[in-house]
Amino acid sequence: MNSVEKRAILGVGGIFALRMIGLFMIVPVFSVYGDNYAHATPFLIGLAVGIYGLGQAIFQIPMSLAADKFPRKPIIFLGLILFAVGGMIAANATDIYEVIIGRALAGSGAVSAVLMALLADVTREEMRTKAMATMGLTIATSIMLAFAFGPLLVGSLGISGLFWLTSGFAILAMLLLVVVPTPMRVLKHNLDNKTIGQQLATVLKIGDLNRLHIGIFALHLTMTAIFVILPHQLSDVLGLSVRQQGMVYLPLLFIGFAIAIPFIIIAEKKRKMRQVFLGAIALMTAALAILALGSQVGVGIILGLLLYFMGFNLLEATIPSWISKRAPVANKATAMGLNSSSQFFGAFVGGAMGGLLLSQPNLLAWGILAIIMGAALLIIIPISQPPYLSSTTVTIPKDINIQDWSRQMLAVDGVDELVVMAKEQVAYLKLDKTQLTDDSRQQLSSLAQSPLDI
Repeated sequence: MNSVEKRAILGVGGIFALRMIGLFMIVPVFSVYGDNYAHATPFLIGLAVGIYGLGQAIFQIPMSLAADKFPRKPIIFLGLILFAVGGMIAANATDIYEVIIGRALAGSGAVSAVLMALLADVTREEMRTKAMATMGLTIATSIMLAFAFGPLLVGSLGISGLFWLTSGFAILAMLLLVVVPTPMRVLKHNLDNKTIGQQLATVLKIGDLNRLHIGIFALHLTMTAIFVILPHQLSDVLGLSVRQQGMVYLPLLFIGFAIAIPFIIIAEKKRKMRQVFLGAIALMTAALAILALGSQVGVGIILGLLLYFMGFNLLEATIPSWISKRAPVANKATAMGLNSSSQFFGAFVGGAMGGLLLSQPNLLAWGILAIIMGAALLIIIPISQPPYLSSTTVTIPKDINIQDWSRQMLAVDGVDELVVMAKEQVAYLKLDKTQLTDDSRQQLSSLAQSPLDI
C-alpha cells in the first residue's frame, strides 16, 4: 500500500473503531442496568438497545445518496455531530423513553456507508479488497473490545458514564477525519441527471447485492438479540455478574477472530469468497442450534458462542470487500448505504426481538434465531463470486489544469473511474482491461507523461 492508502485506512479505521466501541459497549450490559430507568419494561429495554439501528436504517440511504452527489467528508462530519449529541441525551436520561430518544438521534448520524465509500475512493482496486477486509476486521475487533470492556467499565462509570464515553469517542472521530485524504471523483457516467429513484433502482436490480443485504441483516439481528438474552443466561447458568461476563466474551471473541483470519486470507487470495461466506453463515446457524439445545450447561454456551464469533468475524470481514467489488462505480455509496441500512435494521429488529424472547424458554428463543439464520442461508446460496477488477496509480503532472487533465483521462477507452487527490499529486485509474487497446495505453502514458504498467 502507498502512503495515501495507509493514511486513509488509519483515519477511517480509527473512526469506525471509536463509533463501534461507543455503540456496542452498551449492548451487553443494558438489559441488566436498563431496569434502573423509570418506566422500563423488557420490551422497552430491548427497544432502547435496538432503536439506534432503526435510526441508522432510515438515514443510511438518504445520506449515501447525497454522498454519491456531493463531497463525502462534510456528510460524515454531520453524522458524527448527531452521534455525539445523541450520546449526551442518553447520558443525562432518567427515563427509559429519554434513552430511546438519545439512541434514536445518535442512530440518525448514519455515515458507515459513506465512510466505506470514502475509503473505496482513495484506495486502488487491487488494494481495495485488503482495505475493505481491514475495515471488516476493525469493526469486528471493535465490537469484541466493546463487548469485553462494557461489562468491565459499567461498574465504575455506570451506564450514564458509558453514554458520555460514546460522545467523547464521536468528538475524537471528528478529529481523525482530518487525517483521511480528500478525493475528487471523476466518473464516466455521472449522477447529475439521475433522480434519487433512478440511483436506487440501479442498485436494487443487482440480485447479489440484495443477497448481501439479507446476510448482514440476519447477522446483526441475531448478534443484537444474543446480547440481550445472554447476560441473564450467563448469570443463571454460570453464576457470573455482568462485570465478570466481559472476561467470558473477550477470550472467545479473540479465539474466534484468530481462527477466522486464515479463512479470510483464503477468501481473498484464492478467490474463494463465496465458499467462505456461505460456510460462515452455515457455521452461525449451527452455533445458534447448539445454543438452543445446550444453553442449560456452561459447555453448550461456550461452544455455541465460539462458533458464532468465528462466523461473525468472517462475515464482517468479507461483506464490505464484496460490496466494493460488486457495486456500480457511480453508486458505491448508495449500495453501501443499502447494506448498512440492512445491517442496522437487523440490529433494531434484533434488539426488540431479544426483549420479547427474554421471557421465552431457551429452546424457543435460540431456536427462532437459528431458523432466521438458516433461512438467510437458503436465500443467499445462489450468490455468485464477486468480480475482480484492476486499477493503476498515476502521478499527476505538474503545471496542468487538473479538471481538463481528468476529463482527458476519463475520455480514454477502458477508463471507468478516476479519483484525484490534488494535495498528494496522485490519481487512481479504475480500468476495464477488456476495453483497453494499444492506442488507449499510449494515450494514458502520454497524459501521465510517463510509461504506465497496464
